[in-house]
Order: sequence, then structure tokens, then C-alpha cells
Amino acid sequence: MTSTPAWLERALGFETLETTLPEFAAWLPQARTESLQRLFEHGDFRRWLAAIAALPDAPTEPASLDCDVPSVGQAGVECAGVESSLQALGPWRKGPFSVHGVEVDAEWRCFLKWQRVLDVAEPFAGQRVLDVGSGNGYFLLRLLGAGAKLALGVEPSVLYTAQYLALARSFAEKRLALLPVGVERLPQNSRAFDSVLSMGVLYHRRAPLEHLAELRGFLRSGGQLVLETLVVDGPRGQVLVPQERYAQMRNVWNIPSVDSLVEWLEQSGYADVRLGAVTPTTAAEQRSTSWMPHPSLSDFLDPTDSGRTLEGHPAPRRVVVVARTS
Repeated sequence: MTSTPAWLERALGFETLETTLPEFAAWLPQARTESLQRLFEHGDFRRWLAAIAALPDAPTEPASLDCDVPSVGQAGVECAGVESSLQALGPWRKGPFSVHGVEVDAEWRCFLKWQRVLDVAEPFAGQRVLDVGSGNGYFLLRLLGAGAKLALGVEPSVLYTAQYLALARSFAEKRLALLPVGVERLPQNSRAFDSVLSMGVLYHRRAPLEHLAELRGFLRSGGQLVLETLVVDGPRGQVLVPQERYAQMRNVWNIPSVDSLVEWLEQSGYADVRLGAVTPTTAAEQRSTSWMPHPSLSDFLDPTDSGRTLEGHPAPRRVVVVARTS
């Protein structure tokens, strides 16, 4: 592995974690080694790294993060070069963002989901927050905009990590970190966080109750879990188990009814369960764009019945649930 640029280590946030997360102190040297090894062993990472390194250095002024389109960097600095560097990191599935004045119109308009989180979650101001499966960091930036003391993401996708690095390189922030590892690599039962986010992860787990129990181990007593997931209509005990694909996704294992989801949370040791509105996913929230020019939601639904997926399952409906540890 070649020498690591100083800006890359800063963007990943190892120093931030050393100073703000003492519960992870003994594990951080191993995390640093594992993280950098995973990145540099990926066949495309050096190409992505070159695109990120071509972006302007981080400015000194703060970013604008408490808005639908988080804005980092300085508008008007070599915009053509900025856009080509960011396009080299595509496809951009989560967003939108403004980076040095370049608008990244991602597949998902994540501010709609974020508003649904704010409608039901307790405020994040002053909290240490873990975002599991954080993607390219949209919700990490919104957490900082909401006043979080620390926003730590874990994301095993090297492409999404590269996109995050492009964002984090573009502004100076000491409350932010991302580790390119799976959540199972973190110190278990650390009870280190005030809030844990699991957004669009649960249905990708073969054993959903194990996932919920694992997340509970990261929460302090009285901490909040913010869970966003697919649900189906039906009574307690109703769970859709797709045989092959769901809306063309291969790795969807279990989609519960709302009542089943509440039961899973209670069985996993959570209490004070609060439900947000069940919301159908529409093309107003998820669609193809020039930054993600591949098939999207409208291509995954039955062309004769938008209430069904191509496989004949109920079309995607999502809910945000908040629950507390005892």
C-alpha cells in the first residue's frame, strides 16, 4: 500500500474518533489499518482517489449543512474540473449535494426521508450518533447540521466511501468520521452512542432480530434507535420473504408489516416505540438523473400497475420508527 495522503486520513476522521470516542480507543489502530487496506486493495480506488485529489483543498469557512441540499466548498472554483471529478465517482445514488457550486442531483432526494426522521426522532443536538450503512454521507452531513457532537458512519462500499471522501475533502470539520467497514467490525456492546441510525438496512439482513440486537449494544441507556425500512400491509406476524428479487434488488430477505416490526423491536429489548407515517416511495423521491443514469424506481414497477413491483410484490412503502433502550 502506498503512503496515505494526510487529507484522506483527516477526511476519514481517525483523529476525531481518538478525541471524541474513548470507548473505541483500543480498537482504533486496528480500524485504521483495516480501513486503509480495504480501500487500497479495491481495484478502482486509486482512480477514484485521483479524482478526489483533483478537487480544491478544504476551505476554512464552515459548510452549509442544515438544508435540503448540503453545500460544501466554495462556488466558482474551477467548476468544470470539479464536475468532471465528481462525475468520475458516479453513479450518485444518495443526495443531493452542492460541491464547490456544482449541483449533484442524485437518484434519491434524501431530504424527504430526512424530514420524516425529524418528524418522529428526538433532537440530535449535542449527541454522538452512529449511522450504520451510511452510504456517501448525506445523513452524516444533515446530522452535523442538526448539531450532533459526533457523526460516525460505517459503510463497507468503497465507491460510497470515495464519494464521502470527495465531500469531506471539501470542508474542514472535526465532528465527522466514516469507517469503510461493516458494522460487525465495530467494538460490540460499547454503549457509546446517544442515537443510532439504520436507514434502509434491515431488509438486507438475513437475521433482522440479530441486527436490532447488535444496534442496541451501541446505544447508551435511554438512547434512541432511528430505524427506516420497507414494510408491507398486514397483521402482526405478516412478513414478506421474496424468493428471488424485490423491485429488482437481489438481497432483500424480510419485509415485515408495521405490527411485526414493532414486535421485533420489543423482542430485541426496545421500548417506547414511536411510528412515523407509512410513505409510498414515488418517482418524486427516487428517479434516474444525469448523475445516476441507470434504471430506477419507475423501471422496477409493473408498467400496468404502479402498486406492484415487476415481480408482483407490493410496491415499496417505507416507515421511520424510533425506539429507546432501557
